[in-house]
Amino acid sequence: MGTKLIVGLDGHGSGERAVIYARKLAELIGDCELLLVYVVEWSPYSFQTAEENEQRHKRREEEISTAMQRVVDPAVAKLNAAGVKASGKVRHGDVASILMMVAEEEGAEQIVVGRSSEGGFAKRIFGSAASNLVMQASVPVTVVN
Repeated sequence: MGTKLIVGLDGHGSGERAVIYARKLAELIGDCELLLVYVVEWSPYSFQTAEENEQRHKRREEEISTAMQRVVDPAVAKLNAAGVKASGKVRHGDVASILMMVAEEEGAEQIVVGRSSEGGFAKRIFGSAASNLVMQASVPVTVVN
């Protein structure tokens, strides 16, 4: 069984830089698989009515589908076309927690994320996620500029 690397995507340049770097690592390693993970930030701690919860569930499913189609699938296809073994998934939750959980579930050797410099939402998410990953992950974390 080869090496597995988790790559955090954010739909911005920082995620693309993480993919480029992870591709280089995969090519150097040889028998390596990249698992691209896009996390839709979502908190289960919200008090809502049953109707609101049903709508929220539907919205979550739509977000997963949209993220797969717009961000994950194109990145996976590009890597596969270049001969790099890759797959992808979308999850809801806290970015750092989800990436650490996926790394553990998949038996990954490393997590690769981009340090955001775009500002706004992406910076808030991947700035704090990268810091949390570096401090808490049970596997090595590479933060790409």
